[in-house]
Formats: sequence, structure tokens, C-alpha cells
Amino acid sequence: MGTKVLISGAGIAGPALALWLGRYGFEVTVAEAAPKLRGGGQAVDFRGDTHLTVLERMGVLDDLRRIRTGGSPMRFVDESGRTRLRLPSEFAAGDLEVLRGDLVQVLYDHSRPFADYRFGESVDELHQDADGVHVRFRGGETRTFDLVVGADGLHSNVRRLAHGPEERYVTHLGHYAAGWSLPNYLGIGPGEGSVGLNVPGRLASVGTGHRDPETASAFFVFASPALAYDRHDQEQQKAIIAGAFAGTGWEVPRLLESLAGAEDLYFDSISRADVPSWSTGRVALVGDAACGATIGGMGTGTGIVAAYVLAGELAAAAGDHATAFARYEGLLREYARGCQKGGDRAGRFLAPGAVGLRLRNWSLNRPRILDWMIEEGRKATRLDLPDYRRFETAQGGLSTPGRPRR
Repeated sequence: MGTKVLISGAGIAGPALALWLGRYGFEVTVAEAAPKLRGGGQAVDFRGDTHLTVLERMGVLDDLRRIRTGGSPMRFVDESGRTRLRLPSEFAAGDLEVLRGDLVQVLYDHSRPFADYRFGESVDELHQDADGVHVRFRGGETRTFDLVVGADGLHSNVRRLAHGPEERYVTHLGHYAAGWSLPNYLGIGPGEGSVGLNVPGRLASVGTGHRDPETASAFFVFASPALAYDRHDQEQQKAIIAGAFAGTGWEVPRLLESLAGAEDLYFDSISRADVPSWSTGRVALVGDAACGATIGGMGTGTGIVAAYVLAGELAAAAGDHATAFARYEGLLREYARGCQKGGDRAGRFLAPGAVGLRLRNWSLNRPRILDWMIEEGRKATRLDLPDYRRFETAQGGLSTPGRPRR
């Protein structure tokens, strides 16, 4: 029987880690608090050779290329509707852009033969000793695992249980972001991307859906100090958004009307996670739980790379978690922080103040500066990847082909 690993979170880093650990012969369980896979139509991207190499080694690159969005150009206007800045699709899309929900489905499909997925389940308690990590699930079941990995995002439950309260590790970066779907009443056509109003400290944008031309997506960003609100109360969150954009012109009043009936609202602070150590004993963190940034920190690509390295180091160390966790963090901490820096600037880029707004539009309307920024984004993702393929088992870690390992 292989080393038993519990992964908390079935977003992006969690299924990627499950796939690799399964190939190396580990016995993997994935617990996801949601009752099913989390969808979401927002786009995520991969940039540079490092991201693409990991996707290719995972065996998912061709699948993702078949469902890529092709990217979306961005246009920023003032309250009279006059265009102030245009950004090409490659600025936001990188080398490969897909919808988040599509990416999650592909990773799940490829990892499902290697893992026991348990939806509607989360970790309530965990305690470590020499025998392992003793976990009590929300449903009351208790089990012991050799290792536990928190792949449960910026607001990680495992990080809270193993390291302490979120406020010790998550820094508010001065902005909030919101998104929801609505009818495409502006008639934005395929390939037109998004159009957004910028006024100092606020962005209100709307873009066409990649799947259904009758559907659009709103994306709002606003500057604000940290707010106290219930993360599970969407009506309270809608009131916060409406208040932040009250009195704003252009199409904003109509977009806010659509917010009232939105059932898929996303709302969160733009924040950054900084954890002094990515592991404690037999518990490790991966992806946004360890080093996330809400927007602009290339968290999707970093999570994929981190899952690859963490699983590979565990295989290389033959399950010696102390050695593997130290190697994993040593290889990735500076790399992740370099990628994360983009998140520090995301709010100020999308919803800058008056001076910042003029400076951003002036600089990015110059092709040389724009091309330089795109290339810098690719450079930030470069890493000399270890090759762990020699540790894959003959059957790719499967006990019975096509069936989950229990």
C-alpha cells in the first residue's frame, strides 16, 4: 500500500497534484467542500515554456489547446464612451488561455483514475503525531493519512487549521474585484473582447461570453480599505458593489441592474498570501494557499508548476516528507514570489488613481512599452524544471485501469 495523501481542494492545484501523486504510486484522496466541481467562466492563462512543459508532461496540453479561448482584447473608455486605451488579446491571454471551468474539468478527468474524490466534504479538524495526520471530516468521519496537502485557495481551511488564522498570512492590497454573468445587451460580438469604464479608483467592464454569444460577463474593480463583510452573504456583497459605483456614468447603472438578479456572483478582496513556511510537520500547502494573489499573480500557472514539483520531490524522497517539503519550497519560493508580484500591482493597474490612470494609458498606448510588458510576463514564469518521469510506476500508479484507487 502506498503513502496515503489527503488533498483538500479540487480546484486547479489539487487535481494536478492528485494526477502526479497517482502516477508515482501514492494513494490519494481529494476532499472538496463544494457539492460538485466549481465552474466559473472567467479566463485563466499560461505563459512561457515552463507552464507549457508541465502541461505537456501531464498529458493535458492538447486537450487545453482544443478548448482555448483565443484570448480577448480589452478596451478602456471614459464616461462619454470615448476609447482611451486598447490592449491586444495576448496581453491578458498569454500563450494559452482557457476558461477556468474548462480547465478544472480537464484536470479532474485526467486525475480521476488516480484519486478518490469526495465532494461536499471538508476538513474540520486535524492533529499530527508520529503515526500520521488524524483528520476529522465535516460529516463526522475520522481517518488517518500519512500526509495532508492544502490546495484550497487563498482562504485555505487547511492553512488555518495547521498554521493559524488567515489574518496572519493574507494581506489586503487595497482593492476589491467582482464578476457575474448577464445578457449580452450591448451586442458585443465574438472577438471583440471586453470594454470597460475607468474613472479614478474604479473599473466597470463587460465582455462577451466565450461559449454563448447571448451571454456577457461583468467585471468590476474598486479601490477600498479592507471591509468587514460576510463572505457567504451575496446580498451584502451586492450592496457593497452598488455603493462603490453609485453615481458612475456610462453603462454602469444598467450593469448594476443586472447585478441584483445575478446568481453566480464572485466577490473578493485583491489580496496576497505570504506564509513563512509552506509546511508544518506532515502538512503542506500548494498553490494559492501557500503563495496566492487574487488577480494578476499568475496563480494558475504557478499552482500547476508547484503541484508538479511537490509531487516529484515526494517521489524522489521516497515519501520522506521532511526532505521533500524542504526541497519543494527551496526550489519554488523565489519563483512563486516573482510571479506573485504581478498581483501586487493588479488593482492599481485595473483601477488606478487619477495620476496612475493617465500614466497607464499614456505608456500602454506605446507599442514598445506594451511589447516589453508582455515579454516580462513570460520571463517571470521561467524555471529550470527537474525531470521526475523516472519515478512514474509502470502502470502510472493505477491499481485497476480506469478506476479510482481506494
